Amino acid sequence: MNKITHAIQDDYDDNYAWCYGCGRLNEDGLHLRTGWEGEKTITIYQPRDEHKAIPGFIYGGLIASVVDCHGTGSAALALHRKNGHEPGDGVDAPRFVTASLHVDYLKPTPAGVPLKAIGTVEEIHPKKFRVTTDVFAGEEKVVTGEVIAAVMPDSFITE
Repeated sequence: MNKITHAIQDDYDDNYAWCYGCGRLNEDGLHLRTGWEGEKTITIYQPRDEHKAIPGFIYGGLIASVVDCHGTGSAALALHRKNGHEPGDGVDAPRFVTASLHVDYLKPTPAGVPLKAIGTVEEIHPKKFRVTTDVFAGEEKVVTGEVIAAVMPDSFITE
């Protein structure tokens, strides 16, 4: 599987890097990381034992978290690129919040298999992006989802 060397989450300002799903500073979080793979976005995650719903299968809420953070991270990647930047170039990345999350579970997700989220980003407004995501467990597509991600409002910013 492709390892992301520098994820967009690495470029979030420290004040906004605490998300349970993708915050690099949240010790108890998932530490999801999103990067480019060609024109698509990618997040790879290995669920842990505590993420099982029943023996042998992963809890759907975890997968929704993957779709959610993959969506906001993908939107950040797209806007960062639109602004002339790439992950790792020393510029803080834009931060997004979830305006809408939709998840369709296609098949039970087996435990013990890395998850690979692949996203397609579409700008629908200067401050909103739609990200469609397919999640694979191995070669099997198990989930499809959509996130509408909105640029984090200034009211969230505290100094």
